[in-house]
Amino acid sequence: MTGAVRGTVGGKIGVLALQGDVREHVQALAELGAHAVEVRVPEDLTAVDALVLPGGESTTIAKLLDFSGLFGPVAERLDAGMPALGTCAGMILLASEVLDGRPDQRSFGAIELAVRRNAFGSQVDSFEVDLDIAGMAGGTYPAVFIRAPYVERVGDDVEVLAEVDGHPVLCRSGPIMVASFHPELAGDLRLHQLFMEGV
Repeated sequence: MTGAVRGTVGGKIGVLALQGDVREHVQALAELGAHAVEVRVPEDLTAVDALVLPGGESTTIAKLLDFSGLFGPVAERLDAGMPALGTCAGMILLASEVLDGRPDQRSFGAIELAVRRNAFGSQVDSFEVDLDIAGMAGGTYPAVFIRAPYVERVGDDVEVLAEVDGHPVLCRSGPIMVASFHPELAGDLRLHQLFMEGV
């Protein structure tokens, strides 16, 4: 992977390993010097300082969070201030409101956002775009969008770091960062680095 990385960061960062782009996130974190831990059961969560919620299928991941017994423990850690990065489906899971989710779909409400699932279209509508990201050095960032959500409303304490066509696609509030796109597929470590600087 490439990218203007200013150094490495230690610490244990969990990657929710129930479905989605787990391996790619683990590799990016390891290249930055983190000890990446795959989180599948509540016991795995106790060993980490932060958590990445990867892309995948948000309703499936939500069901697996319940089935594995992880939903409650993750919610408790987020409420206690654990840093988290949610990408694509992970953004949906961390948002306070899912505008077109299933009636029984739950999210953690860790960041005050209203998100719309698959807002940029279906799989065939996937695209890449060079994003200007606030606070990121080294030029534009190559963002990969696959069945991506976007943000329709942000809370007062949410900082919008990047937009596409007027829609926020990268946001941060305190220790929580969410992206509509897939940084683990970009071949660029700078977004993971930006997240890890807050851990």
